[in-house]
Amino acid sequence: MRGKIVVGNWKMNGGLQANASLLAALRAGWTARDGRALVVCVPFPYLGQARDALAGSAVAWGAQDVSAHAAGAYTGEVAGGMLVEFGANYALVGHSERRQLHAETDGEVAGKARAALQAGVTPIVCVGETLAERDDHDTERVVGRQFDVVAAALDADLRRVVLAYEPVWAIGSGRTATPEQAQQVHGFLRARLRAAGAVDVPVLYGGSVKAVNAGALFAMPDVDGGLVGGASLDAKEFLAIAVA
Repeated sequence: MRGKIVVGNWKMNGGLQANASLLAALRAGWTARDGRALVVCVPFPYLGQARDALAGSAVAWGAQDVSAHAAGAYTGEVAGGMLVEFGANYALVGHSERRQLHAETDGEVAGKARAALQAGVTPIVCVGETLAERDDHDTERVVGRQFDVVAAALDADLRRVVLAYEPVWAIGSGRTATPEQAQQVHGFLRARLRAAGAVDVPVLYGGSVKAVNAGALFAMPDVDGGLVGGASLDAKEFLAIAVA
């Protein structure tokens, strides 16, 4: 059954002292809740700190990327098996910043999702359109293409992923899709998932999610939680989003 998942993406932020305070506050402020999960995706160097700070708590942790390869001559890459050794449950795959800044293709994103699953890590597969694509009424074509490549690569394993719709124009911009705009795309993705036999896959919304708008977004029938950026660095704000 689908539940609510709220995932914090620290991006390239953090430091040992600040992380310790944030993780301690999350551990103290979050208890297990039926049908709800709280996750933090931290930079690779801090996976050990997250593991030690959150072990035995109700907060799960993960990474912000994963290699499509299990091992080998891939300098700078981090394999899914390495994430598992740090107790990571999740890995972001295909975040818009990776697609834009590192030119990751739909095929590379699909390969990373497959590698994560093979290692025992749940990929959070990100899809989304730019402002120009939205203005051209191209959202469904773009998001559908991104989804279809992953679905084809994973086949029956598609039901084991988490999906995140993140309109690129709303990330870090202070602009947020209205609940109705988010629902329209989430409903489109839900139909795609249903056709692929993966109707119970959670679909998260990502794009300037804050405590003030989380409740309205999460109330939409096909919005199953959020992928939270900057607000996840503030424990009080992040916890307020998690219970919205």
